[in-house]
Amino acid sequence: MALDWNLPVTAQNEVINFSEQPKIHADASKSQAVSYARLLEVEAQLHQEVKELLDLAATSEQNGWPEGFDPTQEIQLRQQHLSGLAQAKAVLEMRAQARYAQEKAEYEVKLAEREAKLQRTGKKPGGRPPQPPTAGVGDKDQYNFTDPDSRIMKNGNKAGFEQCYNAQVAVDQESLLIVGNTLSNHPSDRGQALPTVDAIPHELGTPTAAALDNGFFSPQTIAGLEERGIDPYIATGREPHHLSWRSFFAENPEPPADASPIVKMAYKLKTDIGHAIYRLRKSTVEPVIGIIKEVLGFRQFSLRGQVKAAGEWMLVCLAFNLKRLHVLGL
Repeated sequence: MALDWNLPVTAQNEVINFSEQPKIHADASKSQAVSYARLLEVEAQLHQEVKELLDLAATSEQNGWPEGFDPTQEIQLRQQHLSGLAQAKAVLEMRAQARYAQEKAEYEVKLAEREAKLQRTGKKPGGRPPQPPTAGVGDKDQYNFTDPDSRIMKNGNKAGFEQCYNAQVAVDQESLLIVGNTLSNHPSDRGQALPTVDAIPHELGTPTAAALDNGFFSPQTIAGLEERGIDPYIATGREPHHLSWRSFFAENPEPPADASPIVKMAYKLKTDIGHAIYRLRKSTVEPVIGIIKEVLGFRQFSLRGQVKAAGEWMLVCLAFNLKRLHVLGL
């Protein structure tokens, strides 16, 4: 997915674009990750082993211990493992709370949209009603002991999942220089638009319009961009590779004032200015991403932890800018 910000084509200002970088591998292996379900199993097993060792110590101390066996060391080793598992549980529970809050907000928005459509048309909305989110940690939620900040994320070019970070860049349209960058450990792109906007230095100004992929669509993102004086143009679904010829002659009636955000956004994208702004996405961010991955060869972080990885990502962006400045002869 890509996140691009563009000033309207009618403006005299320079176009500025923001791009979501494909997921970048963390310096951590999936083999060092444990699921929540497995974590609970190991925790119960360790507690049982500690109990057995304590019972053994109470009954066998008078008879002495086998050579090379130290019950105190064995108990301490398992208690250290339990301490690490407790930390992993706390992190997973905290992540689950944040995820539930976000999913609950999205669920309530979907319910409100269906109710608004019912009130407007008098007909029950089609499709399955949205399902409420489930609170708590999922059995498949994972924690990585090598780099706890990294997350399991779907690789955009493969069917599998990898231990990754989610990086974004803001790119100047004319020069293709990176003017802002951010790094997160959230697999979803939905909450990454506003932090990317805020990463642009104030000296460079603020774009007046933004074009974003469907993965960033949310009422919160729309409201946040508008509060910052940015007119958002966000895809409401996957773009078909080949449009029907009838779509070029279809009417685009303006939706009513009480229409849902997704209906209003779909209308904006079909306007002349909306189409002109959104189409600029493909010609701005792909070259930057390609150069970082193929020319600079950056596909995996060398540092661990989100703070250190963010610093490394900033250095990569700086390296790209130096290379770009040489090409521009500046």
